[in-house]
Amino acid sequence: MKKLISYFVKGLLIFVPIALTIFLLIWLFTSFDSLFKNRIPNYFTGLGLIISLVLITFIGFLASNFLGKKLFGLIDRIFTGLPLIKLLYSAVKDILEAFAGDKKSFDKPVIVSVGPGSNAKIVGFITRDSLEQFGLADYVAVYMPQSYNFAGNVLLFPKDSVKPLDIESSQAMAFIVSGGLSGGN
Repeated sequence: MKKLISYFVKGLLIFVPIALTIFLLIWLFTSFDSLFKNRIPNYFTGLGLIISLVLITFIGFLASNFLGKKLFGLIDRIFTGLPLIKLLYSAVKDILEAFAGDKKSFDKPVIVSVGPGSNAKIVGFITRDSLEQFGLADYVAVYMPQSYNFAGNVLLFPKDSVKPLDIESSQAMAFIVSGGLSGGN
């Protein structure tokens, strides 16, 4: 009976992440499909995905030229000027730019000593090398993502307690977000 339960738990650990990912992808694609199903003649399943990929690529193309930059700059100013929408829009935009944009912020993984004489360490990412505007010239800002979550905290540490890690940022992020279970070699 113990062996059977062990197999079930192992199967569950493999099945749930795969099933959840597939479910979310199918939900996303079918949502796009349902938007276009009754509006486009000769519609076929999967057309929503194709249209959305083409649309996103087209938006990227537009944003790369002068008029597109002006248009999306205007949209950006409108969204950041609306009280509640600003919170959501800015947060999503900042997170996407931190991971994939021109202003990548999570590209300096570090390990930090928690306190003098302590053997405890925290893995994070330097997000600001200079904190002179706060009167803390010898400090850096370190973002500490939370495990199994898309939240985190920014902590300020003396520069001498922060040591760069010689690993890829994606490995450090996977290590942190998975609670230390993945991201290592």
